[in-house]
Amino acid sequence: MKTMRDPHGKPSRRRGRRPGARLLSPLLALGLCLAAVLTAAVPAQATADRATGTGAGTAADTTIIDSTRGGGQSVAFTFDDGPNPADTPRLLEVLRRHNVDAVFCLWGDHVRQNPGLVRQIVADGHTLCNHSMYHNDMGSWSQAQIRADLEQTSAAIRQAVPGAQIPYFRAPNGSWGQTPQVAASLGMQPLGWRLTINDWEPSNADQLAQRLRSGITPGAVVLLHDGGGDRSATVTAVDRVIPEFQSQGWRFDLPAAPR
Repeated sequence: MKTMRDPHGKPSRRRGRRPGARLLSPLLALGLCLAAVLTAAVPAQATADRATGTGAGTAADTTIIDSTRGGGQSVAFTFDDGPNPADTPRLLEVLRRHNVDAVFCLWGDHVRQNPGLVRQIVADGHTLCNHSMYHNDMGSWSQAQIRADLEQTSAAIRQAVPGAQIPYFRAPNGSWGQTPQVAASLGMQPLGWRLTINDWEPSNADQLAQRLRSGITPGAVVLLHDGGGDRSATVTAVDRVIPEFQSQGWRFDLPAAPR
């Protein structure tokens, strides 16, 4: 064996590498590469979940929200059961004219029938809410059944508007059951309400407008309808009430973020 001298002039011996050491180095390098790939993939998936409103990577929880983000003298208008070709276009025109953003809780089967209206809702800057595929009562459903329905509904919305964000879910008829847990796991915040004006019952625009005037309280989420029947009276009532509240200093807000 050849004798070597170290930097201090002392003799030293060169030791040969053991065979295992030669194998360990490439394996170690491969392991480090895999770790780097997995580390990058986790935040990337979380980011994708947040962008699409699906997956536990979002901030959604099981709280059923019924108040506005800003609180105070503000109100959030939410519209269920659309899109409806008879009344949704006029409602969009009313909201556009008064510069109000709202939440549209979409019925999946109606989305399939009217994808162009969904695109218009999004183009106007409104926020989307998953309201189930067929408006069935989910109060007694299993989590697996609920998940399948909510995923089908979100897929229908995204077929109309690829990449659409769907930050909220509202249970049909307010029959929540296990839906808050499933919705939150899919990145959608359960959305309730503090006031409903029963506009699914026979009522004229004067009656509905008066219910809004007398029922709205600071920070309330209000449930109204643009689908599921003739909603022309609702649209007329909204058109009358919005400028009245705006002239009194009220702000039209979105529902609150998770607590």
